Amino acid sequence: MSLNSELRPYRAINRRKCRQIMVGNVAVGGDAPITVQSMTNTLTSDAKATIEQIQKLAVTGADIVRVSCPDEASTAALKEITRESPVPIVADIHFHYKRGIEAAGAGAACLRINPGNIGSQDRVKEVVKAAKDNNCSIRIGVNGGSLEKYIQEKYGEPCPEGLVESALNHAKHLEDEDFHNFKISVKASDVFLAVASYRLLAASCDYPLHLGITEAGGLRTGTIKSAIGLGALLWDGIGDTIRVSLSADPVEEIHAGFDILKSLGLRSRGVNIIACPSCARQQFDVIKTVAALEERTAHITTPMSVSIIGCVVNGPGEAKLTDIGFTGGGAGTHQVYLKGVPAHRLKDADIVEHVVELIEEKAKEIEATKEVA
Repeated sequence: MSLNSELRPYRAINRRKCRQIMVGNVAVGGDAPITVQSMTNTLTSDAKATIEQIQKLAVTGADIVRVSCPDEASTAALKEITRESPVPIVADIHFHYKRGIEAAGAGAACLRINPGNIGSQDRVKEVVKAAKDNNCSIRIGVNGGSLEKYIQEKYGEPCPEGLVESALNHAKHLEDEDFHNFKISVKASDVFLAVASYRLLAASCDYPLHLGITEAGGLRTGTIKSAIGLGALLWDGIGDTIRVSLSADPVEEIHAGFDILKSLGLRSRGVNIIACPSCARQQFDVIKTVAALEERTAHITTPMSVSIIGCVVNGPGEAKLTDIGFTGGGAGTHQVYLKGVPAHRLKDADIVEHVVELIEEKAKEIEATKEVA
């Protein structure tokens, strides 16, 4: 176990108790780990390109991947996509309920349907029947930008009460059909609206919740908005699966999702690098070193913590809390710590190669310990 992953009282997060459902072979809710999702941006009808993107997302750590199914060509390609995908596939369905029926038959593990545009209860019944027949779960995906007309007329504008009313009404429709294998999201692009809606929903039901700040923005701004909104909810113990919605390479959504979970101690994957921002006290180029280390260790999935600190002000203290520590010292000679204890010194030229070697050795050690256990 990484040194900084030991639970301390002030870091405890008590997750909301809820039902557990299955999305393919992945558990969502209950005591299952919080899963990280993304969505492809290829044409789903291009099965080859979509499969390639799904595989990249899976290698990055995606537990579940969603694909849009706007037309028959998309659901026709879905059979090959679900067959080749290493992770469960969620079919994103809007407007055309028949696409949901087709997607369930093509092997989708989950159907995302939007109460604001899926149509009448009769159409919902047909989608539910297809989901039942194909052992497929459902996500009720309420969005502040596409609420049902009666909700808009009742409340005048998107508000937490409106989003939650939409979600719970649709949940009742599913349960009236004796269907219980579903989760809910109440997304909005406004952080305040999204957080308030999820908090109200969490207090109103015991369904698993899919978290997201919809249409959050580009890589930088979208990540910040999502970290604030999702972080607040996760800190409250709310949320069972998350997607960070970015106008960027979908792989970045997975990185951001895991970084948010890692920062709260809710899930660990890969190397967590703790680094100073650098200043005139630095004894080596911290920024270039950290960038190189992040790139060189991106393939490592074993959880561990590494501190890269430019000088002795905070370096020794941070090293006590990490698996591997590196602190800048004078005359181009720096201190390496292992498990918080000074181990040896190192010259400038060897920093990246040496630290990468230490990280890889630590990963092997941790994995070997797991195998013995």
